[in-house]
Amino acid sequence: MIASLSGTLTSKTPQDAIISVQGVGYQIFIALSTYFTLPNINTEVQIFVSTHIRNDTIQLFGFATTEEKQAFSLLTTISGVGPKLALSALSTLSVPELCTAIETGDIETLGSIPGVGKKSASRIVLELKDKTNRIIIADPQKPSTSPTETTTFLQDEAASALINLGYRTPEVKKAINLAITKMPETYELEDLIRTTLKELAKA
Repeated sequence: MIASLSGTLTSKTPQDAIISVQGVGYQIFIALSTYFTLPNINTEVQIFVSTHIRNDTIQLFGFATTEEKQAFSLLTTISGVGPKLALSALSTLSVPELCTAIETGDIETLGSIPGVGKKSASRIVLELKDKTNRIIIADPQKPSTSPTETTTFLQDEAASALINLGYRTPEVKKAINLAITKMPETYELEDLIRTTLKELAKA
């Protein structure tokens, strides 16, 4: 069972990354939260991995932090919540936001995750409400956007990432415009994308 990989990052997209380890390239499926932490191409990287075997197919899912891996593992214990949906949850909500929503029974927030309806959100709360304490959450201080970073640049980057995930361009642009109105004066690209995903889930 592969628990982590250390090697050279040879490719990255919002959906996956390829890490070369001793001449072997491993495709790792990732959430947006992990994508934003990845270094430049041809740079050394370490990523935590969850290995899934299904119908003789081996898939690797990667995470920048152990908290994300733990949250992913918890989510995939629920019937009907597969790896792809768990990644969608981590792309939409941070681990602290996800844990808070589960602990407080916030069905609306959980329902903002693409692919999760009220029924699935209720099941997540029911099955995980008493298990979120298994996730040890660190509190890293992330730098926010600087005043010199323009709104247009962030919108373009957010749109590119979401279109690569399969959303249609008109829907993305409309959702980003709505998300911008809810953002503070300074924010990170990841925050804009998370808020945009919530708007897309409402459409």
